Amino acid sequence: MESSLRVQVAQRGVITLPKKIRENNKLKQGDIYTVIDLGKGVLALVPYNPRIDELADSIGDALREKGETLESMLKLLREIREKRGDSRTPKNLS
Repeated sequence: MESSLRVQVAQRGVITLPKKIRENNKLKQGDIYTVIDLGKGVLALVPYNPRIDELADSIGDALREKGETLESMLKLLREIREKRGDSRTPKNLS
């Protein structure tokens, strides 16, 4: 399967996932997913799990209370990866 396929945002923000993606990932009508905005136009689609969302919200709240932002955490992640020589940081998040 291709690693990237084009989709178009339709009226009211509707995106139809290609059949190959739906079949390969066993996506069914009625399944619920969480869309995570990673910034700079990058989105992640993950299966909805209320416990994970609750945990993520509590971690996010704690980090915001300490003054952390997505940008500051991504900067720290890039610095750590750079020190380790890890090149996995996507170019569009640099």
